[in-house]
Amino acid sequence: MIFLILYLIIVPGNVVIVTLIITDPHLHSPMYFFLANLSFIDLWLSSITTPKMIAYFLKDSKTISFAGCMCQILFVHFVGGGEMVILVVMAYDRYVAICKPLHYSTIMSLSKCFGLVLTSWTAGFVHAMFCDIPLVIKLACMDSSDLGILMNADSGVVVVTCFILLLISYTYILLTVRQSSKTGASKALSTCSAHVTVVVIFFVPCMFIYVWPLNITWLDKFLAVFYSVFTPLLNPAIYTLRNKEMKSAMKRFRSYYMDSK
Repeated sequence: MIFLILYLIIVPGNVVIVTLIITDPHLHSPMYFFLANLSFIDLWLSSITTPKMIAYFLKDSKTISFAGCMCQILFVHFVGGGEMVILVVMAYDRYVAICKPLHYSTIMSLSKCFGLVLTSWTAGFVHAMFCDIPLVIKLACMDSSDLGILMNADSGVVVVTCFILLLISYTYILLTVRQSSKTGASKALSTCSAHVTVVVIFFVPCMFIYVWPLNITWLDKFLAVFYSVFTPLLNPAIYTLRNKEMKSAMKRFRSYYMDSK
């Protein structure tokens, strides 16, 4: 019941964000374009595993077919890898907006935004082709130590590279903000704090699963559930409750809906 309730919050929460950004002209900017893609990814990330997990809680048989297991692993890494890259893209967008505001519209053109989103999906797909899950590898009827090292190296490179790029972006932003006016600095920090919160929530579990695996079964399960259930749950709350433009868009949408009735 708990996971069912969480899933029934995740789906409409992310759908609302995507709908608002598509329908509200005030949100037609690169920042919200990337946010809509993040919400779309979160919607899929939770839908890959959560419904199946809920079904397992209701059944005595907790087995999955080989094809089903492989498909689930493929899509988890496809969507998860895409989310890592889209978070880096969002950090780059904030870097350009804060550090190079006069060139923002030129640098973040529509074609470049589409190209960055396509890059995130492509990176996720390539990552999914070479990745596996540690607990599944242990089930192989062979010596899987070399495969485990290769898999951890692949995931570790992706996670660490994305995390370092994020740190570089936000370091430049903080250095720029220090030289800005108090009003501009406050607005920039308010925007970036939401991004940093999401980054920490998503990357910390991934690092403990792949970069520094603890090999503690119950902890692995908790971390897996955390970034596949709680991250998609918290993202809508973080980006809507801390964002004045999203709040205004929700009010406009509600007013339009009530007036049409």
